[in-house]
Amino acid sequence: MGTLIKSGNIITASETYTADILIEGEKITAIGCNLNTGTDTQIIDAKGKNVLPGGVDAHTHFDLPMFGTVSSDDHYTGHKAAAFGGTTTVIDFVAQDEESLLKNVKIWHQKADEKAAIDFSFHMNVTQFNKKVAREIPQLYKEGINSLKVFTAYNGRLRLHDDEIFKVMRIAKYNGMLVMVHAENGDVIDCLVSEALAEGHTEPEWHAYTRPMLGAVESVYRVISLAEQTGAPVYIVHMNTKGGVDHLRDARLAGLPVMGETCPQYLFFTENDLKGEDGAKWICSPPMRSKEDNAGIWQAVMDGTMQVIATDHCPFFYDGTTPIEYEGQKIAIPGKELGNGDFTKIPNGLPAVGDRLMILWSYGVGRGKITANQFVEMTSTNPSKIFGLYPKKGTLLPGSDADITIWDPNKEIDYGVAFSKHRTDYNLFEGWKLKGTIEKVFLRGKLIVNGQEWLGKKGMGQYLYRGDISIL
Repeated sequence: MGTLIKSGNIITASETYTADILIEGEKITAIGCNLNTGTDTQIIDAKGKNVLPGGVDAHTHFDLPMFGTVSSDDHYTGHKAAAFGGTTTVIDFVAQDEESLLKNVKIWHQKADEKAAIDFSFHMNVTQFNKKVAREIPQLYKEGINSLKVFTAYNGRLRLHDDEIFKVMRIAKYNGMLVMVHAENGDVIDCLVSEALAEGHTEPEWHAYTRPMLGAVESVYRVISLAEQTGAPVYIVHMNTKGGVDHLRDARLAGLPVMGETCPQYLFFTENDLKGEDGAKWICSPPMRSKEDNAGIWQAVMDGTMQVIATDHCPFFYDGTTPIEYEGQKIAIPGKELGNGDFTKIPNGLPAVGDRLMILWSYGVGRGKITANQFVEMTSTNPSKIFGLYPKKGTLLPGSDADITIWDPNKEIDYGVAFSKHRTDYNLFEGWKLKGTIEKVFLRGKLIVNGQEWLGKKGMGQYLYRGDISIL
C-alpha cells in the first residue's frame, strides 16, 4: 500500500511549491499535482501544511563516556528525540579508544545497530596517530566512513600535534576524505585552567573564561593554513566566534576547500548564561561566547559563509541523583552534579538534537533571518551533500528515501523539557514560544512520529554507507 501526501506546501533547498508526494515502499516515486493512485493508497491531506525533507544532523554524540559517566542519550533515545524534532538521519563520532580504527568502528556498531531508530552513519575520530593508523585510514571507506575528526585541544587525551594533523590531511586528500576539526588552543586552555584553579575559581563561568575566544580564532586560522598547504578539504565543526567565521569567509573567497558548521547554542546563548545558579547546564566545548559572536555567526549563516547547522548533541543530566521517567521507567544517570565545586569536572555537552529544527524555524525563518529554503539547505541538504548521502537523503525528489516531515506552520507551543524527548532532565529552550511545529515524520516511508505518538522502534534505523564527499 502506498501513501499520498496531498496538496502540501513543499519546501526544499531550492524551491517552494504546492504538490502531491507519492510514497511507494521506502522511496518517493512521484511528485506532482493531482497524482493518480490506486484504491489502496493511504491519503494524507497536507493542505495548508509545510512538507520538508527530514533533517540531517551531522554532529551527535550518543552513549559517549566522559568524566566517569556517559551521555544520557544512547542510540535509541537520542534517535527518538531526533525524530520528534524532525531529524531522520544522524552522523555520530566513533571514539578511538583502541589504537585500531577498524576495531573502534566495530565497537560503535555494537553500540548502535540494535538500538538505532532512525538512519545513521559514523565519522571517525583520529586521536592517536602512527604508521598503523595511517595505513588504516583508507580502509574506512569500505566501512562507509569518508570523514575524519581531529582536535587541536584536549591535550593528552584527544589532541594531535600540528605535524600529525598535517599528515592526516595529506592522507585524506589522497583518499578523497574530509577532515573535520575541533579548533581551540589546547596549550592556552591548559595554562588558564591551572591558573584558575590555583586562584580558587571553580564556578561554571570559568569554563568559558579558560577557553578564550582568541584561542579559537587563532586555531581556525591555523587549521585553514594547514588546509591550504595540503590541499585537503576541511570542515570546521561547531564554529563559535565571529573572528573564526571571518577567517572562514576569507578562506572561501580565496577558493580554499574549507567549510563551516555551527550549532544553535552559538546563535542564541552567551557566556553570561554560565553565571546563573544553573550555569552548569550551559557547559559545552567550545563554550558560548558573546553577543557580538552570536551576531557574527548569524551573519555567516545568512550570507552563506556557513554551510551547516548541526547540534553537537551530547546531553547529561543536570541532577543525576534524581530520576526522571522515561518510557514508563525511572532512570537517573550521573551528570553535571559531578562537577559541583569544580568546573573542570562538569561533563561537557548539551541536549539539542530534538530542538534544532523547530527552534531555528521559529527564531530563524520566523524572524526573517533566513529563508525557508536556507533552513532546509543548512539543516538537511548541505550535510547530505557534503558527507556523501545526497540525493538519497536531504531532499524531496523521485528516487530519494521518503524521509519526510509535515509541519503545522500556525501551531504555537510553549517549548521545553516537557515537550522535547531527550533522555535528560532539562532543556536549554525552556519556556520559549514557538510557532511552527512538526506534526508527522516519515522514515523511508514509515510513519514514526504522529503528533506526540511514537511509532518507531529500536533497530529500524539503517546504517548508511556514504559515497563521495562534496565541497560546497
